[in-house]
Amino acid sequence: MDRQPAVTIEAIIDAVRIIAPAAVRTPLLENHALNDRLGRRVLLKFEGAQRTGSFKFRGAYNRLARLDAQQRAAGVVAWSSGNHAQGVAAAAQLLAMPATIVMPADAPAIKLANTRALGAEVVTYDRHSESREEIATALARSRGATLVPSFDDPFIIAGQGTAGLEILDQAAEAGAIIGQILVCCGGGGLTAGIATAVKARAPDIAVYTVEPADFDDTARSLASGVRESIASDARSICDALMAPSPGAMTFPINRALLSGGLVVSDDQVRDAMRFAFSTLKLVVEPGGAVALAAMLHDLAPSCDGASVVLLSGSNVDPAAYAAIIGGGPA
Repeated sequence: MDRQPAVTIEAIIDAVRIIAPAAVRTPLLENHALNDRLGRRVLLKFEGAQRTGSFKFRGAYNRLARLDAQQRAAGVVAWSSGNHAQGVAAAAQLLAMPATIVMPADAPAIKLANTRALGAEVVTYDRHSESREEIATALARSRGATLVPSFDDPFIIAGQGTAGLEILDQAAEAGAIIGQILVCCGGGGLTAGIATAVKARAPDIAVYTVEPADFDDTARSLASGVRESIASDARSICDALMAPSPGAMTFPINRALLSGGLVVSDDQVRDAMRFAFSTLKLVVEPGGAVALAAMLHDLAPSCDGASVVLLSGSNVDPAAYAAIIGGGPA
């Protein structure tokens, strides 16, 4: 486990084998009302159907399943605003190991509650004044536990990349030729994994990140060629996408493989969540709706072939969701 393997298509194929007993092969959906509205074919990869309600379980299980007996006994420590937290907690529960998760005190209550319900210890912090990485690292060191980053880890990235292989297989089953894939982006682990898988099999497919306007560090980093950071006062309803900068491991992968980065406003995200509810009949959390928002607001480039949109998660507080669906700001 000390060796840091490269993230390759072979590593992603191996991750498929590792997670197969526990993970869900999530659906690739098509909605004719969406196609008619946009005048193009769109396929929706719905990761809200994944275990714990987001794609994060893929990488978490792939990472934890590789720990040896001694490491499992010592447990794991992770940091997360909620989706990685639940993924790690669920994987740890399945693999019978203790888990401690460092979470922001203002994380959605449903994410805090679900993480605790999965048996993990939750340690809260102030996301605006404290470093989650420093807190988690200190906890892991003091307990002899394994640190499980939310995106900057080769096994995490490879696990997320399994969604990319599923997309290719499911699109072929649907008779669709993919032109581009839009992926929601925080630290870039999901994008890096999907881009690695897709480009190895179909190098002509364009892959784009989509981020909230005040957390557009990957889009700016792709433009500048260096890792950019977000402003200290940045805010967004997309709690799952609040990474302060692209990952040291994920960004070189994404810089080499991506076609660009798209940016959406919180109001566009709210519109997408309402559309997902009313037309697609899907519950999508704010961070999970950014790629759909880019499509609905004509921000995605034109392409030959179908566009694939990642709906990355469905973990949203009921009260906030009701306010958004009802037309309020939330």
